[in-house]
Amino acid sequence: MIGKLTGLLDTVGENWATVDVGGVGYLVFCSGRTLSGLPPLGQMVTLQIETHVREDHIHLYGFNDGTERDWFRMLTTVQGVGAKAALSIMTTLTCKEMTDAVFAKDKAIVGQANGIGPKLAQRIVTELHDKIGKLSVDGQISDFALSEESVNSFDREAVSALVNLGFSRMQAIGAVSRASQSLGPDIGLDDLIKFGLKELSQ
Repeated sequence: MIGKLTGLLDTVGENWATVDVGGVGYLVFCSGRTLSGLPPLGQMVTLQIETHVREDHIHLYGFNDGTERDWFRMLTTVQGVGAKAALSIMTTLTCKEMTDAVFAKDKAIVGQANGIGPKLAQRIVTELHDKIGKLSVDGQISDFALSEESVNSFDREAVSALVNLGFSRMQAIGAVSRASQSLGPDIGLDDLIKFGLKELSQ
């Protein structure tokens, strides 16, 4: 199994790139976001690889780092999400945006990806909600990548209040999370809402 490729970037297509490693060209399927971050043709490139072996083919999927590869693996565990759909989501959303959307169960954000309908988007955010705490973003756990125990400790009334004021649920959860972490567990509801508003107005 191939886990990483380092070589010269030979050619780039709509959803793939060819990496020349010692004279052998490896065809690697990538998200649009990964492709946009590649160096010019002829330059050295390193891609983290996920290898899919089937009866009729061997496909390589390339990523800029291990977090992207982890997200690809996780997305493809959801029923109805194949490699193509996973790459479509990763083209539309960054790792942190995916983490935030799944934690907030915001199917509309995930549904922005090409080919991802409302039902599939709902299944993705529901099934992955309890798993995102295992992922890190840029070497750190996202503000939203928390365990279910931590999620239950959020003051849901404060989240509801911020949503009623016109903020998205994802924004409200993030603000309340940061307020709880900054001010401690004994913070009152009014102060929690005030802190959340201050966070969201910055």
